[in-house]
Amino acid sequence: MKDFVITTESNSDMPKEFLEENHICVIPHYYSIDDQVYGDGNELTIKEFYDAMRARKKAATMASNPAVILDKFTEIAQSGKDILHISFSSALSGGYNNIMSGAAEVMEEFPGIKINVVDTLSVSLGEGILIKAAVDMQSQGKSLEETTDYVQSLVPHLCVQFTVDDLNHLYRGGRLSKTTAIVGTLANIKPILYVDDQGKLVALDKTRGRKKSLNLLVKNMAQRLGSFKDRQIFIGVVHGDCEEDALYLAQLIRQEFGYDNILIQPVGPSIGAHSGPGAIGVLFLGDHR
Repeated sequence: MKDFVITTESNSDMPKEFLEENHICVIPHYYSIDDQVYGDGNELTIKEFYDAMRARKKAATMASNPAVILDKFTEIAQSGKDILHISFSSALSGGYNNIMSGAAEVMEEFPGIKINVVDTLSVSLGEGILIKAAVDMQSQGKSLEETTDYVQSLVPHLCVQFTVDDLNHLYRGGRLSKTTAIVGTLANIKPILYVDDQGKLVALDKTRGRKKSLNLLVKNMAQRLGSFKDRQIFIGVVHGDCEEDALYLAQLIRQEFGYDNILIQPVGPSIGAHSGPGAIGVLFLGDHR
């Protein structure tokens, strides 16, 4: 059976150690702070990135570079291995189109090479859950097609919900009107957002106060787990440089469901540039998004 390499993008927010240990090829996404571009070895720390946002510096994101994608895929193809690429949501970035174009070009140049691309229609550790699923299948000796089919079957069940601490970041990203952001801030409104079946970021609910918003995330989680309650690959908790709140949310999840396989990670710039410092989310598998 032909060997294959798992590839993904830097905005999966998976631990660097896990990616390296499992020989996962990572394609960088880029971002900027006040027009200074970062990414692919030229990185800010998470604290530096969020401190820049707290200082009201302008944060922006960019799609993956087509030339870098082509180089990465070509290098793997030259080794004679197939590729399974697990992608950031096509609805939230032009990077998916760049991935598809690069894959098509490499398969044309190397007719014996197969590149399967899974559009996760998800973000952050939502991608990460599928990366771990692919690694598990690969370690069991499953083929590229078997692994692709399994990973693809999980896409509709990827649940991503989060809340933000500062509505102004959603306003600057075009997610809220200025009036809504001002009124919501004055009233201490905390929205709950989720990634829908089309891979888009949309409003789901709202409440007043930080602790109530974290409890609402757990309540919504309980409504979605269904048949996946005992079939979690891992539970992801992500945060915008607010680890104390992430630990609190993880403890709520442990108390409510008994899960021990909780991975806590900072949200990288691809999402953090839009959600801002203080954002916190939960990612898991459920009967529906």
